[in-house]
Amino acid sequence: MKSINEACFKGKKVLVRVDYNVPLNDNREVTDATRIIRTIDTVKKITDGGGIAILMSHLGRPKGVASDKFSLSNIVSKVSEVLGTHVTFLGDVLTADAEAKVNALKPGDVALLENLRFHNEEEAGDEEFARQIARLGDIYVNDAFGTAHRAHASTATIAKFFPGKCYAGYLLYEEAHNLDLVLNNASHPFTAIIGGSKVSSKLNIITYLLDRVDNLIIAGGMSYTFLHAMGVKIGNSLLEEEMIPVAKEIINKAHLKGVDLYLPIDNICADKFDNDANQYVTTHNDIPDGWEGMDIGPRTIKKFAAIIKQAQTILWNGPVGVYEFQNFEHGTQSVALCVACATISGAFSLIGGGDSIAAINNYHLANHVSYISTGGGAMLEYLEGKVLPGIQALNDDK
Repeated sequence: MKSINEACFKGKKVLVRVDYNVPLNDNREVTDATRIIRTIDTVKKITDGGGIAILMSHLGRPKGVASDKFSLSNIVSKVSEVLGTHVTFLGDVLTADAEAKVNALKPGDVALLENLRFHNEEEAGDEEFARQIARLGDIYVNDAFGTAHRAHASTATIAKFFPGKCYAGYLLYEEAHNLDLVLNNASHPFTAIIGGSKVSSKLNIITYLLDRVDNLIIAGGMSYTFLHAMGVKIGNSLLEEEMIPVAKEIINKAHLKGVDLYLPIDNICADKFDNDANQYVTTHNDIPDGWEGMDIGPRTIKKFAAIIKQAQTILWNGPVGVYEFQNFEHGTQSVALCVACATISGAFSLIGGGDSIAAINNYHLANHVSYISTGGGAMLEYLEGKVLPGIQALNDDK
């Protein structure tokens, strides 16, 4: 991909696909501006270079119907505040009024189009719709990594109307660069920590990583399916019956590929799924009937810490326990601290997935890890080895 560092924006109208799908409260006020904040450098690069930044995004799932609830007019004031400049709201992309407003913009200006998903053609990747969007700009920049896995009109199709003039914004470029660094240029030992509740949701990632990692730590709810597959009693713990053969296959593949696979060796259990439930710590890993695993135990924490400490590359996706319950967050907190300590000692660490990011932020460790990916579904598909349409479109324009 070509970075925007390679572009000349002077006097150009620059269509910038951003991901401003931000959360709103009942008063339609932005409650978390992280996605807007992370586009500041890209927008500033364009405007400081004498260009006009025309931002376009989606918000929610309006299903092709315009509505006040999903209008990007709700976030214009917040975007202006975060970017530190007046942002002109252009309205619907297909209207003559929007085109007239674009033509009135001057170098250094910033504007925002209405929610592109008010048109079904956006998600359909419709070529004519992409052409209509393209008429408003001279250069195309994609800075929406969070939607790069979608072959939509504004994320992929539109690139064909800007031959030689397609660039990756800083956020998208950094996301792709850091994920590629972990998957294809990792320093070893490479340790992946995969948590979360279900094997089925992480199966493709685990399978893809088996050809890349030295150590694979599997914890969280999904670990009980693996333990069950190994003959360990798991009581009332989370179990995906249909994934037992898959878990056995992964265990065998790890052995054949020389990957050291680590599962919990003790667990903190509860007699019900509740923060205030009675607790029981296993000694031989078997969980009694009537109890369910809620967190990794102290021996497991010590074991995982030793593995993480030796790593030169670390990928962490998913909590290792029910960390949203204060009484069962210790395992996740310990892993977060171990990853931060390894990073401080020189390892490269990449954190991805909403719960893992929340944990890192909750424990105030965001500044002590190498990179935090906010790509969501796009990040997961990248880690599965899939080609993302939004990135492929930029790669094709060389």
